[in-house]
Amino acid sequence: MRVWDAPVRLLHWGQVAAVALAWWCRNDTGPLHERTGYVAIALLLARLLWGRWGSRYARFAQFVRSPRATLAYAQAALVGNAPRYIGHNPLGGAMVLALLANLGALGFTGWLYTTDLFWGYGWLASLHQYLAWLLLALVALHVAGMLWTCWQHRENLVRAMITGEKMPPSGDDVA
Repeated sequence: MRVWDAPVRLLHWGQVAAVALAWWCRNDTGPLHERTGYVAIALLLARLLWGRWGSRYARFAQFVRSPRATLAYAQAALVGNAPRYIGHNPLGGAMVLALLANLGALGFTGWLYTTDLFWGYGWLASLHQYLAWLLLALVALHVAGMLWTCWQHRENLVRAMITGEKMPPSGDDVA
């Protein structure tokens, strides 16, 4: 069944490419890193809009759960008893929020550094660098969670994020 629409998939893989390119040229203070950052910010803003007005499984309201539900899911996952979700599971939803928040803070500090008011401040450069390392840690957790979910539910989520399609729900799955 179709779960993730083309905008979600294009925004996801576009952000992957933008982050990878920004990381690759991180020591270049020239225009490539800066422009890549602006692309990442544009993709982030588009994802926020699509998360509000997009298709069913793209909407934050569909997959962002309460802290209590997220904790309950994490506890079930630790014992290997987490239900399969058609869209994002509660931990995946929390990860989406963490990644988007981090990208927003990273983009904001990068932009601030280009302004006359904040140019050359070491603390801002350090904060930007810290946020970049935090983003890498979040990405690693995201990939680990995706791999765990693939294994736990015998489902290829990478293919699903490329094609947009997942197996339809069975009796115990959460739509």
